[in-house]
Amino acid sequence: MARGFDDDVILGKAYDGRLMRRMVVFVMPYWRQLTLALVLLFGAALTEIVPPLLVLQAIDGPISEGRLEGLWPIFALYVLVLASSFALRYTHSYIINSAGQSVVMDLRKQLFQHLQQLSLSFHDRNPVGRLLTRITNDVDALNEFLTQGLVLILADLVTLLSIIGIMFFLNWRLALISLATLPILMLIVAIYQRMMRATYRLVRERLAKINAFLNEQISGVLVTQLFGREVTSQRHFSGLSEAYLQANVRSLLIFAIFMPTVQLMAAIGTAAVLWGGGYGVMSGWASIGMLAAFVLYTERAFQPIRNLAERYTILQAAMASAERVVGVLDTTEEVRDPEHPVTLPQPVRGEIRLENVVFGYDPNEPVLKGISLHIPAGQAVAIVGATGAGKSSLVGLLARFYDVQGGRITLDGIDLRDLRQHELRQHIAAVPQDPVCFSGTIASNIRLHSTAIDDARMRWAAEMVNAATFIERLPNGYEHEVRERGANLSLGQRQLLAFARALAFNPEVLLILDEATSSVDTATEALIQDALERMLHGRTSIIIAHRLSTIRHVDRIIVLHQGRVVEDGTHDELLARRGYYHRLYRLQFTEQGLGVAEH
Repeated sequence: MARGFDDDVILGKAYDGRLMRRMVVFVMPYWRQLTLALVLLFGAALTEIVPPLLVLQAIDGPISEGRLEGLWPIFALYVLVLASSFALRYTHSYIINSAGQSVVMDLRKQLFQHLQQLSLSFHDRNPVGRLLTRITNDVDALNEFLTQGLVLILADLVTLLSIIGIMFFLNWRLALISLATLPILMLIVAIYQRMMRATYRLVRERLAKINAFLNEQISGVLVTQLFGREVTSQRHFSGLSEAYLQANVRSLLIFAIFMPTVQLMAAIGTAAVLWGGGYGVMSGWASIGMLAAFVLYTERAFQPIRNLAERYTILQAAMASAERVVGVLDTTEEVRDPEHPVTLPQPVRGEIRLENVVFGYDPNEPVLKGISLHIPAGQAVAIVGATGAGKSSLVGLLARFYDVQGGRITLDGIDLRDLRQHELRQHIAAVPQDPVCFSGTIASNIRLHSTAIDDARMRWAAEMVNAATFIERLPNGYEHEVRERGANLSLGQRQLLAFARALAFNPEVLLILDEATSSVDTATEALIQDALERMLHGRTSIIIAHRLSTIRHVDRIIVLHQGRVVEDGTHDELLARRGYYHRLYRLQFTEQGLGVAEH
């Protein structure tokens, strides 16, 4: 079973080659651009070690000889080197960032495609905010590592090794003096990285707590305001923010100590070069120009070391993000298409059988316990029962959002697990209890951008479910803009749109209505009663009924209680038995003050 992705902290190593190898799959299509970018960056790094050599030549040549005219060629070469470095770095930056954005786009598309294919059980376990973070923040962290981390780390290493090499080539004595503080500095860097790793973990943990709290509080702001808990929530958020501030301050303090320490080591190294180089000049084994060049090289040698330490944080963030992204990509669908799928016989009739079906979201706690049912083709069936009886679970199995743990479900004699999910759902339309609306227009919400549904069919579907009445009163009618989650529509209007959408796709077999009228008012319910009768005609239809008044047109009523079928029959038959359905009926209509008409 896939794990939940609540590990918003650093769990793995500072560098994990396995994760990087997984990311290489997304980088390889752009290897030409990345190779060129590397070559350009290495070229820029190498050009930057040339200026001290030119300083050496200028001091020991024209300046020491008093030939000022000899400085012009060196000056021109110096300017050319700087211009070349600029051009190389500019071109590298453009290419690497263009390639990086392409990698990011591919990775985001792959993640989105994979998330859409994952079973509902995965989405049940993982909050939307966490999955959005995988596609946005984590992918951005990987892009930063690719464009600002990995390549520049390699360039810094090349620069450092080149400087060390040329220093030993010029004068090994001065090179040893210049690099005398390097081992101490490397030890300081190692300590810094260890401290920053622990601190960075703390920062991520506390940021994750803030994000989780904000997600809960913003989503549940109605409850907070209803019970007057604003001050308490603000106090709690202030505490979380203070903890996050302290973690960040700690990281800043470590960085504030580290950077001056590196500067101090660089200053000590420079002082050592001046002292040793001065002695060398007087002893004859070094020149003034060489001393000046070594001072410049010593200062430049410490810059890559500073950069490597600073980019360690980028590396850590990338490893954490790669671990979480790979975790999502490695999650397999719990509901999969078979290797050798079977095709439904044509025409599809819609006969459904449940044979000793056992199912539970937790296999150890079954919701449905050995249900056996036969629903003939074209029959309209209502499923009723108390909350938690297993009604919605049964519908989820029929659409194969989940797989049974025992028994089997067949459609026209074919086990649902032997069908492609896409083929099965071509014959299913559903109206969920919580209607879903998307940003766009009324028209796009009905046909979901399907080119197979023309304007005439869309309008027909809206008229059939009595949605056309309110749609035509809206500004711009079917082109009226719908806000995110249908915020500018009433709950009843969103429900009517869901009905119109279900009818527009014209399912041949199943029309599953999951307590679809539970959220509408009595007037809206009356509008769709006659539409329901027309929609159910000729289709194998299943209605999960919250209001028993909505099921008067069905052929048969199935009563669930604690995951089992306890009654099965028509409305009049079940009332006559004076059993569980009779009690539900009396309770609901007595509460509504309508009295009980049993016949």
